[in-house]
Amino acid sequence: MNALKNFWNDEQGQDLIEYTLLMAFVALASAALFLGAGGSISGIWSTTNSQLAAANSGS
Repeated sequence: MNALKNFWNDEQGQDLIEYTLLMAFVALASAALFLGAGGSISGIWSTTNSQLAAANSGS
């Protein structure tokens, strides 16, 4: 019974779980930002591509 109480009160792995949850939250937030910014990045690349094509053709 004493071993069970010691196991229940042991908080040694608590920090690891908290850091893991924090890293998971940061990863999900980063993924959401990258997915949300995908359209604007695509627009930037298409504008740049058209300007480079116009500069290459001599216009």
